[in-house]
Amino acid sequence: MQTGPREIFTPFRPIPLDVPEGMKPNEFFNSTENLNDLVHNNGLLQNPEGLLLYRKALGHSNEFDASIIYNTSRRILDPLGRPVRRTQVPEAVKNVWNRMNQIIVAFMLERYPDPDAHLVLAGEASLDATWPLTSPGVPSIRMLHNHFIVFDKAALRAAPIANADNPNLTDGGQHSLFQAHMRDVYRAFFDGLDLRILTPCEAGSCRLALTGYPQGLPSWEVQGGADALKEVRFWQEYDIILKGFIDFYRTFFGQVSTRNSPLPRDIHFPALVEAKLQFDNDFLRTAKMVRDRCITDAKYANSIRWQPAFKQLIYRNDAGKLIVTISQNSIGNAITELLGVVVNRRPDAEAYGAAEPALIEKLLEVRRRLVAADLGEGIATPHWGAS
Repeated sequence: MQTGPREIFTPFRPIPLDVPEGMKPNEFFNSTENLNDLVHNNGLLQNPEGLLLYRKALGHSNEFDASIIYNTSRRILDPLGRPVRRTQVPEAVKNVWNRMNQIIVAFMLERYPDPDAHLVLAGEASLDATWPLTSPGVPSIRMLHNHFIVFDKAALRAAPIANADNPNLTDGGQHSLFQAHMRDVYRAFFDGLDLRILTPCEAGSCRLALTGYPQGLPSWEVQGGADALKEVRFWQEYDIILKGFIDFYRTFFGQVSTRNSPLPRDIHFPALVEAKLQFDNDFLRTAKMVRDRCITDAKYANSIRWQPAFKQLIYRNDAGKLIVTISQNSIGNAITELLGVVVNRRPDAEAYGAAEPALIEKLLEVRRRLVAADLGEGIATPHWGAS
């Protein structure tokens, strides 16, 4: 078997929405009108906390593919004022969010128990206004949402090898600024976090043999497997990883922006940042390198994402262990591409229709489990009822 990233083709049913004349698609997709369509045509479950489970109309996989979005579209009309990562969500909402995550991951592992047969992953992405708004790839729905995806590994094995130069695959290794110039600093900083359930993976041990990914990313094994996701401590540590990443990112790009800048405001781990970053020569040397280039290279400076940009996910490795990883997402790669899966979506209503009944059956079973756990009420659409 040849190891390398795979490019798969996923059929979808064209969405019957017309973008109003004069609007760009990403502008329309941030609108309340589009979110209404998402609820009424693809919504599965919603709850008083504002969390909406829905079918991905433009999915990554027709084996299993769903998302939860923190739907603040009616309460916060400014798309740039909406929560876009876990650290910005009220604790009561996050508690419900975590329980929904745990139940859906448990369902995927139960339905797809063989790590040789299926790739299982769940995770989320930063949707901050971290790109220039005129750039391609600006998030289409600027609200916090996550993904639950299963890929058939037989289909991945049969898929062609993706172009390794695809910029969306540059999640680590020689391509990543953090890995190329600050690898030791980055790892030492994460080693300073208080983690008990999450233990660092040995180099390369968490990589998928099929794709060779993830590459160069810090990764942690979940001690206790799926049962650990039932513990509050796991989700606290999942947040600690994210908070540590945000501190590192903000501190670094603060130094890029302003030489000898003070600690960022509202930092999570000030003592760790001061000890491991602000007095580290490699860290500050790299910040100077990036700053100097920004001053003389307008195109490079325009590509910088000055605010924290990340993909964080939980996936099952070849040995059947659950792994947490986080990416320094400077490019805007899709969450699947951290694991070496490039998804090429193609409109094909007939092919999608053939896969749809089995997909919907699984999504409705997930909904039943969430309703039984008092995590929301079903939504009726033209495609399924409310129960």
